Amino acid sequence: MPNPLLHNTVILVAEDEYFLAEDLRASLQMYGAYVVGPVSTVCGGLDATRDRRRPDAAVLDINLSGEQVFPLADHLSRQGVPFLFTTGYDDDIIPARFRTTPRVEKPLDMTAVLPTLAKIIFRNMV
Repeated sequence: MPNPLLHNTVILVAEDEYFLAEDLRASLQMYGAYVVGPVSTVCGGLDATRDRRRPDAAVLDINLSGEQVFPLADHLSRQGVPFLFTTGYDDDIIPARFRTTPRVEKPLDMTAVLPTLAKIIFRNMV
């Protein structure tokens, strides 16, 4: 039985590393989320947000198949969708407009991802 932490939430996962993406998908589903993706490109992420119900939140790898994820982050911001970044990069790569966006460092630890994700979702719902 799923853990109810993210029950009935829709989470977009944008991650290009297959095994990491699948681990993230499985973990989020175990905590009750419906996962859109994983998508491995910015274009895939944009398409996924147009084709389905607006996600409640997103987990965005900063580098997707050699392309920075910031156009997708801008799109989600315009839609009012909260997100967090996953990255192994220094803070310098993050544009000023996203400096306050929550980040989880790679390698990912789900004990850091899950509470951060829940926090941004429920903060946005209040």
